Amino acid sequence: MALTLDDVEKIAKLSRLRLTDQEQAQTLQELNDIFAMVEKMQGVDTEGIEPMAHPHEVALRLREDRVTETDHAAEYQAAAPEVRNRLYIVPQVIEE
Repeated sequence: MALTLDDVEKIAKLSRLRLTDQEQAQTLQELNDIFAMVEKMQGVDTEGIEPMAHPHEVALRLREDRVTETDHAAEYQAAAPEVRNRLYIVPQVIEE
């Protein structure tokens, strides 16, 4: 799959980016290089390869599951105009 300059212009517009002609040409080349690499990777035979959760064979260090901090919710919410059930209540800003 190869992109065109029209595609780059559409992507830039959707992303709210203003690109110069030089930046568009560079972006086009970079995106097409990425797609070429993905196509090349899809050609690799991965049959029988087990998926990995991490690229390194390491054991995770586990720690004891215990509370190490005190609850400051009431202190933090004291300055809020309205709190209910430990939740901040804010006025509706979007009309239906």
